[in-house]
Amino acid sequence: MKFKALAAVSALAVLALPAVGDAQVNKQTSNQPIAFGADSGEQTPASISLRGRAEVTQGGNRLRADAITMFRNAAGDPDRVEATGTVYFVTPTQSMRGDRAVYTINNGEVVVTGNVILTQGQNVLTGGRLNYNVNTDAATMAGAPRGSAGTRIQGVFYPGNN
Repeated sequence: MKFKALAAVSALAVLALPAVGDAQVNKQTSNQPIAFGADSGEQTPASISLRGRAEVTQGGNRLRADAITMFRNAAGDPDRVEATGTVYFVTPTQSMRGDRAVYTINNGEVVVTGNVILTQGQNVLTGGRLNYNVNTDAATMAGAPRGSAGTRIQGVFYPGNN
C-alpha cells in the first residue's frame, strides 16, 4: 500500500509540475527526480492528501501549501490537484501566490484564487483570480468579485526586466 501511495504522489508531481516554457524543457523536467514532504498524509482510493507544510518539487518547479490533495479518476490516475491555505506555485521564472489553487492535469490549467500575487523578476501583478497554463505559459488575471476589497487588478512592470 505504501508503494502505491508513493507511486501516486510521484505521478502527481510529474504531471502537476512541468517546467514552464517550450516542449523540450517539459521533457527534461519530467525525467528529473521528484521529492515531496509534509507533516502528515493519508491515502484513500479516491485521493492522496498531504497536510502541514505540504510540498511537491520536481526540477525547478515547486508547489507548496498548508494542504495539498490529489484526486484520482476512476482508473486511479491523477486527475485534479487542490492546494489550500497559503499556496505557492513557483517556476524558474515566476512565482504565484494565493489562498487556493486548483490544477486540472488534462489541460494543464492552474487556477489560483484569493489575494493572488504573480511575480516575474521585479514585475508584480495582483488580483483575485489567476488562470495559468503550465503548457503554454499563458496567464490571465481577473479582479476579485464585486463587493470584495480590491476588485481591480493592479500591477507594476519594469521595462527590460525579464
